[in-house]
Amino acid sequence: MGSIDEGKLRFCIDRGGTFTDVYAEIPGQSEGRVMKLLSVDPANYDDAPVEGIRRIVEEFTGEKIPRTAKVPTDKIEWIRMGTTVATNALLERKGERIALCVTRGFGDLLQIGNQARPNIFDLTVSKSSNLYEEVLEIDERVELVLDEADSSGSTVQGVSGELVRVVKHPDEEIVKPLLIGLLERGISCLAVVLMHSYTYPHHEILVEKLAMSLGFKHVSLSSALTPMIRAVPRGFTACVDAYLTPVIKEYLSGFISKFDEGREKLNVLFMQSDGGLAPESRFSGHKAVLSGPAGGVVGYSQTLFGIETDKPLIGFDMGGTSTDVSRYAGSYEQVIETQLAGAIIQAPQLEINTVAAGGGSKLKFQFGAFRVGPESVGAHPGPVCYRKGGELAVTDANLVLGYIIPDYFPSIFGPTEDQPLDLNATRCEFEKLAKKINAYRKSQDPGTTDMTVEEIAQGYINVANETMCRPIRQLTEMKGHETKNHALACFGGAGPQHACAIARSLGMEEVLIHRFCGILSAYGMGMADVVEEVQEPFSAVYDPESVLMASDREATLLKNVKEKLRNQRFREEHITTETYLNLRYEGTDTAIMVKSPLKEDGSRGDYAIEFVKLFQQEYGFKLENRNILICDVRVRGIGVTNVLKLQSLEPASGAANIEGYYKVYFGNGWHDTPLFKLEELAFGHVIPGPAIIMNGNSTVIVEPGCKAVITEYGNIKVKIESVNDVVEVAKDVADVVQLSIFNHRFMGIAEQMGRTLQRTSISTNIKERLDFSCALFGPDSGLVANAPHVPVHLGAMSSTVKWQLKYWGNNLNEGDVLVTNHPCAGGSHLPDITVVTPVFDKGKLVFFVASRGHHAEIGGITPGSMPPFSKSIWEEGAAIKAFKLVEKGRFQEEGISKLLLSPSSDESAHNIPGTRRLQDNLSDLHAQVAANQRGISLIKELIQQYGLETVQSYMNHVQVNAEGAVREMLKSVAARVSSNSPKVQDGDSVVVEEEDLMDDGSVIHLKLKIDPKNGEAIFDFSGTSPEVYGNWNAPEAVTAAAVIYCLRSLVDVDIPLNQGCLAPVKIYIPPGSFLSPSDKAAVVGGNVLTSQRVTDVILTAFQACACSQGCMNNLTFGDNTFGYYETIGGGSGAGPTWDGTSGVQCHMTNTRMTDPEICEQRYPVLLHRFGLREGSGGAGFHRGGDGIVREIEFRRPVVVSILSERRVHAPKGLRGGKDGARGANYLITKDKRKVFLGGKNTVEVQAGEILQILTPGGGGWGSL
Repeated sequence: MGSIDEGKLRFCIDRGGTFTDVYAEIPGQSEGRVMKLLSVDPANYDDAPVEGIRRIVEEFTGEKIPRTAKVPTDKIEWIRMGTTVATNALLERKGERIALCVTRGFGDLLQIGNQARPNIFDLTVSKSSNLYEEVLEIDERVELVLDEADSSGSTVQGVSGELVRVVKHPDEEIVKPLLIGLLERGISCLAVVLMHSYTYPHHEILVEKLAMSLGFKHVSLSSALTPMIRAVPRGFTACVDAYLTPVIKEYLSGFISKFDEGREKLNVLFMQSDGGLAPESRFSGHKAVLSGPAGGVVGYSQTLFGIETDKPLIGFDMGGTSTDVSRYAGSYEQVIETQLAGAIIQAPQLEINTVAAGGGSKLKFQFGAFRVGPESVGAHPGPVCYRKGGELAVTDANLVLGYIIPDYFPSIFGPTEDQPLDLNATRCEFEKLAKKINAYRKSQDPGTTDMTVEEIAQGYINVANETMCRPIRQLTEMKGHETKNHALACFGGAGPQHACAIARSLGMEEVLIHRFCGILSAYGMGMADVVEEVQEPFSAVYDPESVLMASDREATLLKNVKEKLRNQRFREEHITTETYLNLRYEGTDTAIMVKSPLKEDGSRGDYAIEFVKLFQQEYGFKLENRNILICDVRVRGIGVTNVLKLQSLEPASGAANIEGYYKVYFGNGWHDTPLFKLEELAFGHVIPGPAIIMNGNSTVIVEPGCKAVITEYGNIKVKIESVNDVVEVAKDVADVVQLSIFNHRFMGIAEQMGRTLQRTSISTNIKERLDFSCALFGPDSGLVANAPHVPVHLGAMSSTVKWQLKYWGNNLNEGDVLVTNHPCAGGSHLPDITVVTPVFDKGKLVFFVASRGHHAEIGGITPGSMPPFSKSIWEEGAAIKAFKLVEKGRFQEEGISKLLLSPSSDESAHNIPGTRRLQDNLSDLHAQVAANQRGISLIKELIQQYGLETVQSYMNHVQVNAEGAVREMLKSVAARVSSNSPKVQDGDSVVVEEEDLMDDGSVIHLKLKIDPKNGEAIFDFSGTSPEVYGNWNAPEAVTAAAVIYCLRSLVDVDIPLNQGCLAPVKIYIPPGSFLSPSDKAAVVGGNVLTSQRVTDVILTAFQACACSQGCMNNLTFGDNTFGYYETIGGGSGAGPTWDGTSGVQCHMTNTRMTDPEICEQRYPVLLHRFGLREGSGGAGFHRGGDGIVREIEFRRPVVVSILSERRVHAPKGLRGGKDGARGANYLITKDKRKVFLGGKNTVEVQAGEILQILTPGGGGWGSL
């Protein structure tokens, strides 16, 4: 590794999904050789990387190498390669046949996953298919010893330092025939995840040894791949590895076999997801999924940062179907966990965010607005200009505007694959679209002038750019960095066409485009180092003793990684190491991987000080008097290689040579634009915009007002001018382009508020389970944008803001922040606390922002504040109608503490406990204030960019746009309902009546009247039962949220969630009914139970799908020292074209579950079963989804509360489909009695007693 062979070739290769890029260093030549090949071209060659190497070796030696012959290796120094083989196999589900081996009782662990739906408005609940074909449940068990006094029996210390009791060893004689059965069925690869194997891997190792001895070709152990607590991501990682590694090994083996000396002499390394290289023997599936994109990050970071700019960089890699966004500020930003194709992968990897917008993104005009993506036209048929009968895409818009020059684009299209891009066909399609768009605009404003084809194409590019700006803002600002302080490092085939416009939108002043921007992922392979990593769990409170023990562990791991690198022929002077501790505050789930800090004198600093600094930087606060816990020890060994050397250009000696002039459209008209070739430009050349610079096949657009400079190393640095101009747009009538852009901006603000709340909160409910919502409102309290977090909050906060506006009137001042949770003030139930901030501009109230979060404790008669038997609201905790949490900038801690600690102050006869976790409440309220402040800052930026009048106009326009979308949906649904359901005709309107029963017999009755002509609907709940003497009364805001959720789910377009969705709708709820109860009624169950039943009634009336589980299965348990709360998923209802999904959160909630291992580590429980309730889904032509079985043994006395529904009345099937199974709750006592608990109960359980929860299945659809 240490020597350079000047007479040999070096290859850097990125094998992408469509193209394979090759960069080769040729001895004696200052310029590298660049080659681009189709990744799949079976008519001409078997393997693109081999073919690229073969051709270049031929050129270099002058000797013909037949394709059937092996490539000689004597002229090759090394090969470095990134490949999408693993990614494609995962996306296309073309991996190895595998089985999953788990602890008995956990066979459905990965099927359930985190129980959240990928898309909350997708009634089909589409989830990626499992990677495994079969599941083996092994009868084995280890449990954590939580009390050292209880360390009797077969107790051992685990790898993490935790005490572990081996309850049951696996019996090889039982496991062996199960494994043989898999082999007989053709499955020879195994993924193994056993409970707590992160700290006690012995049982997994036993299974591996047995499987390999029987002839399995590959076994992936979760404990070896990612020894970290949390069984679900560890299990997914093992599955991904077992599924992909054999595919990768087969490909690599085939690749290496094409060379004459094979693996003996061929020096070949492969790019891993973490940005490091690995030899073929150590390149495995779970570390390969970001192999190609990682090369691009290495490429731009190592050639631009500190060389072309000192600013932190945003990597912008725009391809055909998607765009990758990353950040670099002197070190690689890594994440431990990511999700791809429905699989969670837990392994160190570069933080690369992918957005579904690229050159192939479809262009659509829907409901009066331009829409770009997320659907792609793909490579086949591709955009219209590809001559394959495709649809309009971003590439077509770039072609029409002159951003793509057909003369410089390969002529590979048409039946004979020798024709250029088809500009005429593209213009023709745009002209058809223009007629549709202009007809709509004329219907809105008869006096408007028609938009030209160019204006329409430019509009779509502007919308596409905003789509890509959104993830860039999130990536930077969610971590506390200002986007405008970065430079944009742009690469990929399509990126340089958009770079100036995107940088300007983000407020950036500098764009950097690498000279090899079209092949930067390949070039980056030559800049990377070889990386070896080892990680072990470590469970201890951070103190001098544990730090010393962790240091000893580090020393062992350091020796391990150095040995691995020495075995790869690295000398000591070429090896560097990094050590990390994974730390978190006690009581939180947010860990930070902290790199060993160094003092100025070179000695090691304090990890804890560095952790507190990083935590405060990322989350905006620190936790006082809270233990810091060590979770993992990680060591990273780096073998520094002979990287590619940067090549300097000769200084320019004259003016830049213009190759020709081309017409390019730049928003205000066509410009005769000079075209330059990058290879003809020299160091110091300055190219003022407008200009085109051709960089191979990539077109660099230098917009007017910008200036490009060629740097010493041949890269392009573009200076962006006129960054802060106020944008003038139409105000009175919505501009169809700006409408889409403002939709993105408003929704982006709500999303970033949510990310701020998630980052800065302390509670598990908000930070991990994501039980919160954030929204933006106009000055009249009308909802403008509601980020889709928890459906039961949708639209509901508008009632809250309206109530506060009416209550406070003119008594609102700048610096005030309001807090409320009372149902009569627009709340849902008391644990959901809403924080509202009015925002002023020059003394005038201009808008509101609000955030609502579920607080785990708010007082009341039971811990967890979800009492099953509450009869009045004062039993449920602190009830706040209106209070200024912050008054004129001062946080009113004393006042809010008094309200939270004394919930029954107005009910003197009742002594109800106040909150049991005041500090957590205060921390989360601070987080909500911070989230609102983030929203305010972002809207003020928007006002600065567009002006207040324009922003407020578009607050109204987006609502009108959503109203139009819902009206169109109601018109189309009316026809379907008319033909499919029992109905009565009322003039031109269609009337449907539907009802369902709560378990106590209370009726929810709906009379749905749809006007198909005007697209209007009346939801009349007359006939609904009166207020109940129980807690499943639901405030009116809950029913409104259910209506808006159902309407949005029925509209198959990504419309914004705002007040306009309810404009064509009237909701009548009879006062005094349990959907409109008095202000003294108990309501804690209305939000979590009744909301689900209202949703089922509405969707049944629309004949959309059968009933889902109709419940959230609320479980709380605790004592005076802790509290636990979660909602448990069940079966979703089947529909006309789909089966229901098993084990998911349905409809009005989408919170995540707590991982089984975390549950057992943090709380005094043991999980015996964590699986699906087979057969509980209703039968039918399409079957309903199955519910969940949860069996929990308590290890010490606690108070358990269950608040559930569908224990009496089953979820209904539809159109002949059978009902889903009812749920049930049981307590299994120490003397083995099985006691039925009903749907709602509180019980004091003893140690050793087991709670069994069976959640309902979904209804079936259609007769068999």
